[in-house]
Amino acid sequence: MLRSKTEEPNRTIIVRFQSVLSLNIIMKNRSAGGDMLEIKQLSFPADSPPLSVIAAAKLARIPITTDTSAAAPTFIFSDGLKLHGAHVLLRYIGRVANLYGQSAYESGQIDEWLEYAPVFLTGSEFETACNYVDKYLEKRTFLVGDCLSIADIAIWSALAGTGQRWESLRKSKNYQNLVRWFNSISAEHSDSLNEITATYVGKRGLGKPVTAKSKEPEGVNNQSKGVNGDVSEKGKAGSRSSYEVDLPDAEIGNVRLRFAPEPSGFLHIGHSKAALLNQYFAQRYRGQLIVRFDDTNPAKESNEFVDNLLKDIETLGIKYETVTYTSDYFPDLMEMAENLICQGKAYVDDTPREQMQKERMDGIESKCRNNSVEENMKLWKEMIVGSERGLQCCLRGKLDMQDLNKSLRDPVYYRCNPVPHHRIGSKYKIYPTYDFACPFVDAKEGITHALRSSEYHDRNAQYYRIQEDMGMRKVLIYEFSRLNMVYTLLSKRKLLWFVQNGKVDGWDDPRFPTVQGIVRRGLKVEALIQFILEQGASKNLNLMEWDKLWTINKKIIDPVCPRHTAVIEERRVLLILTNGPDEPFVRIIPRHKKYEGAGEKATTFTKRIWLDHDDAKSISVDEEVTLMDWGNAIVKEISRDQDGNVTQLTGVLHLEGSVKTTKLKLTWLPETSELVNLTLVGFDYLITKKKLEEGEDFLDVLNPNTRFETAALGDSNMRNLKRGEVLQLERKGYFICDVPFTRPSKSIVLFAIPDGRQQTVLK
Repeated sequence: MLRSKTEEPNRTIIVRFQSVLSLNIIMKNRSAGGDMLEIKQLSFPADSPPLSVIAAAKLARIPITTDTSAAAPTFIFSDGLKLHGAHVLLRYIGRVANLYGQSAYESGQIDEWLEYAPVFLTGSEFETACNYVDKYLEKRTFLVGDCLSIADIAIWSALAGTGQRWESLRKSKNYQNLVRWFNSISAEHSDSLNEITATYVGKRGLGKPVTAKSKEPEGVNNQSKGVNGDVSEKGKAGSRSSYEVDLPDAEIGNVRLRFAPEPSGFLHIGHSKAALLNQYFAQRYRGQLIVRFDDTNPAKESNEFVDNLLKDIETLGIKYETVTYTSDYFPDLMEMAENLICQGKAYVDDTPREQMQKERMDGIESKCRNNSVEENMKLWKEMIVGSERGLQCCLRGKLDMQDLNKSLRDPVYYRCNPVPHHRIGSKYKIYPTYDFACPFVDAKEGITHALRSSEYHDRNAQYYRIQEDMGMRKVLIYEFSRLNMVYTLLSKRKLLWFVQNGKVDGWDDPRFPTVQGIVRRGLKVEALIQFILEQGASKNLNLMEWDKLWTINKKIIDPVCPRHTAVIEERRVLLILTNGPDEPFVRIIPRHKKYEGAGEKATTFTKRIWLDHDDAKSISVDEEVTLMDWGNAIVKEISRDQDGNVTQLTGVLHLEGSVKTTKLKLTWLPETSELVNLTLVGFDYLITKKKLEEGEDFLDVLNPNTRFETAALGDSNMRNLKRGEVLQLERKGYFICDVPFTRPSKSIVLFAIPDGRQQTVLK
């Protein structure tokens, strides 16, 4: 009945973020282009509330009052017009709130799901319907397309409306994909959906209301927060999710934003927050997002960084209109600088840098501040050609040297720099500072709102003042808190030190907080997006734990990643099963017992098998143990060397034994030549201190040991692993394949993926 388009690899990595964006589009009366009439009232029968209509209206934030005296669900509009029928009302909300698909085909798919939803209310068909949708969602995050639609709302409401019946199935392990999907929607929109189920499902006696606990973002000190991260007046949580905030003076369809990284390094987790928040607001307000490279410092920048930043932006799923460069505006910026000189709003200063910094701190005016326009223009031309005299000078804005905000004390606008630019070569010998270029280019490109982290707070007044002096349109600044992580350096200058000094493999090293680094270590982008969304656009300064991010990641990879077996090579112990198979035989078993999509693997059974030494030394004579994926065995003899280390075990298979009675469940490998060599790599933090204090040198807290390698043997199926594939080694943790199998003499390299339990694997 339902047709699906072909799934692309990793298609779901961005859709959870998009679901939030879709729901957070504000529809205020006719602000969406005149399509939406003001709904005065929703009427429906008291004994059968249209849960899907109520949920859709609530999530789309369409204000309605209810009346339970009508014979059928009805919208009554302010001008007296009416619409009747639950599906009609649901489709109406879908159209006006942009929840009705991104194409005519998707709209048709949504219609199919709306017709299918009543099946859940048929007692005999309920579990059949659950099974059908569970399989359908195996590789999908939403029912239709890449973002939430009224199809999801209709099926969610149908399940929630059955009350205890669905709650009972929800606790089972039979419908993992369906439960994952249901819980995701419930958690992301818990405020609205909990209220609806508590009001309507509970009243109908259909069991306990569906609850989805909404955890406070870490660092809010357990205080209830409003939409801007502030404690509400009565100490109660705001009615919207913590990440749902409003841009000042933003209008639907009239918002233009920019994500403007400097191409002096790779994108790191802190930049990711800025990029995702810009996309969030652009989609919420149906606006535009551009990527602009702030390339004003040729000494630090390169085309390599540009290429990798674009790669990282694509990895995050950022959708942008175009790519621009600050260097595109160099001629305009020079013209503006000359205009300011002629207007007496800027001057050329040859004060030595250290003296200039001291004078700014002390509020002392430069001796050059009152030079004539002619003298300033003469020195400006020396700067342009990069002469010896020009190299001694810089251009400063004439703002206010007495202002308490020191950023307004005549900031530098231009400096000489004879280094060739990575895009335009040696054309220029002078380059604008970020403080001068940013407000100009923002206004020039029609940016309506500039998102900046709160570390720039003191420079906001400077930004506005410079735009004012330039005579340009004011761009509104919206602040959000910088994302800081424990034991982590986010300064590109400090990260560059590790690269240049060979302390890491490169910018994509798995110990680095770069997007490429954490993805290489096994983090799913979906987990990063979810983690950052939970921080939202709050202005609270948070020092976040990595454990929380890795815990989210574990919940994403565990249900789907295949299982394999490895034995640590050092002091591995041979177990001889005297009644084991005389000839090895092979069984085909699932790579994941609860996820068919993980595929199958071949397991060889022999009478001689390898165990980890740590497992072997914990076994007693005559103890019955369980060999995973085989059955029980009883150990009869234990051989040890002169130091007391276990060197060999002898036992018998006891396959009729109960696995429930054994204390030890052991992983094992057959003694065959088909086993592969593994190098298991664990990592630790690059520094030993959670947070560097002001002025503290990171070189004083370097961690001397951050990489740990362990040799192991792996099952033969691991020859087929691909680079970037995530797996679980039974009883050892999660890993990502960094170097796949090439030949027997070369090891497969697996990086340990943290699981949020504050343990360095294989240390």
